[in-house]
Amino acid sequence: MGKTVLIVDDETNIVDILCFNLKREGFDIVTAYDGETALLQYSNKRPDLILLDVMLPKLDGFEVCRRIRKNDRKTPIIMLTAREEETDKVLGLDLGADDYITKPFSIRELKARVNANVRRIDAQSEDSSGAQAEGFIIDRERYDVIVNGKNAELTHREFELICFMAASPGKVFSREELLHDVWQYEYFGDLRQVDVAVRRLREKVEDDPGQPRHVMTKRGVGYYFES
Repeated sequence: MGKTVLIVDDETNIVDILCFNLKREGFDIVTAYDGETALLQYSNKRPDLILLDVMLPKLDGFEVCRRIRKNDRKTPIIMLTAREEETDKVLGLDLGADDYITKPFSIRELKARVNANVRRIDAQSEDSSGAQAEGFIIDRERYDVIVNGKNAELTHREFELICFMAASPGKVFSREELLHDVWQYEYFGDLRQVDVAVRRLREKVEDDPGQPRHVMTKRGVGYYFES
């Protein structure tokens, strides 16, 4: 049995196109056409990835994402939206979505992002010993970051981001490098995703996100981890 993708969209033609193309990639498909059914399908099938439209009947995609993220920080969620507004894209990322794709999108782009997210989840860390800084513990086996004795409750993407930077303390990574190495996007991706992920990460692991001690910015260059 292959990996399962939950496709949530109220436009039948889009669902049919996505089903056809992702089945050709070897994925098993589960579908939903409204937000309430999406949550039921998620609970029953436990998909490996979710393609989630924003504009849905009954519950919109933002609410579906929020409810899933209350108890599940790992399953990749890619938002599908016909909207161009910056606030809508950032809201989805703030609620814990891993990515977004704006309609109309190319099937090549969508398949690339789906495959990248599935590879990311499947990848096993070679170093399971964890890393530490003052008041700061990265537990790679449990996928947890402990800050001052409390679990930071990071999403899978946020966890991978901090693990990647913490593996090379002091090394500055550009947003392009992070998008390539953490998001694993070769050709597609919006650099703003990196900025939103870093901001959310600081809110969870820093005592004062406005004056960070660990997740640092090198102005005009990128981001780095300070141990």
